Amino acid sequence: MIMLELARNCVLWSADVAPVLDSDAPHMKRSRRERGNLVNGNEQGGTVGSSTADEVDVVLGGPIFLDIVFTDLPAAPAAGTEVWAGGMGTMPGGIANLAVATSRMGLKTRLVTQFGDDDYGRWLEKVLGEQEQIDLSRARIAHGEHTVVTVSMAYDGDRAMVTHGHPERMPIRDLIGDVSPSTALVGELANPAEEPWWLGPAIAGSAMFAEVGWDDAGLWDPVVLEGLEYCHGFMPNHLEAMNYTRTSSPQAALSALADRVPLAVVTRGADGAMAVDSITGEAADVPALAVKAIDPTGAGDVFSSAIVLGTRQGWPLEQRLRFANLCSSLAVQRRGGSLGAPGWTDIESWWAETRRRARSSPEAGERALRYGFIADLLADRKFRAHSQAPATIGSHTESCRT
Repeated sequence: MIMLELARNCVLWSADVAPVLDSDAPHMKRSRRERGNLVNGNEQGGTVGSSTADEVDVVLGGPIFLDIVFTDLPAAPAAGTEVWAGGMGTMPGGIANLAVATSRMGLKTRLVTQFGDDDYGRWLEKVLGEQEQIDLSRARIAHGEHTVVTVSMAYDGDRAMVTHGHPERMPIRDLIGDVSPSTALVGELANPAEEPWWLGPAIAGSAMFAEVGWDDAGLWDPVVLEGLEYCHGFMPNHLEAMNYTRTSSPQAALSALADRVPLAVVTRGADGAMAVDSITGEAADVPALAVKAIDPTGAGDVFSSAIVLGTRQGWPLEQRLRFANLCSSLAVQRRGGSLGAPGWTDIESWWAETRRRARSSPEAGERALRYGFIADLLADRKFRAHSQAPATIGSHTESCRT
């Protein structure tokens, strides 16, 4: 069940249908190769940190939640009973999962969202802006509105959630402002009744990495994929990919998607991930790393952030997939969605432990060979420590048990 949940979490937002786009307008048409060449503004292979002081690497937009996660439940709560959880964490949720993941990867991240006009909202703003160093210059406080709250309960390798909130009054597209063509975008393939917030910047040249949500209605309308015309990358899980493309295998779904978007990535849970980069002519199929998962929340967001980072830096496709699998495997071993996202200190620790085990374990030795590129990546990084999810907001000591 954990691996199925991981597969589902390789997407961010839900959407049932695709945006209404004027595909006949000449200025809105770009070939797959033209879209591929726009990664990092010019040619694919640009590096993170090449933007000016006023620019960012990634722009994200969407609703933000306060997530309260209970873990280590002995069983599902039943009517009229009380269940004590072994652990809990409080953290930013929703679009914040991806924002924290991209920021911890070293990408300069701008989050376009609306905070609730309450103590929860102020706490979220402080954590994201001050602790996680995310650019909130285009975020706003929704005066008179409270923060959307989700309670998540993890048990039997899966989870159940309860959420309360209200629709946002102002569309994200009205808040986004100007976006440089050198900036990457990550967002959902949107409802046809609304123009997606990312459409304008994508048409202007920004590389858009698209995700799509699980269709609870079971319609899997292929019109959803029409928005890929304006995207550089698409990262669904294998079930979503197969359903939307009307194919019978992950491989066939990947092939169909590769005809529509320069970078097609299909995740397969315990079986890893595979991808085709039509710009570089590469194809890769990489197995997952076997780990004991504690909380799968946000693992897909971590995977996506790693793919965006690797693509902006021009890494080989196989390296991008291995790195994304590694980052998501580190994420699931922690409690707490967004604040469980790994940073470079965590990757450094994993690499040191892998090299130590390689001295006595042939299996670890093979893993060290496959992930040898990590040593080069670490050599160019500036590390900073990251906080994990506190039990509650406003703790008066840093040692409160979780």
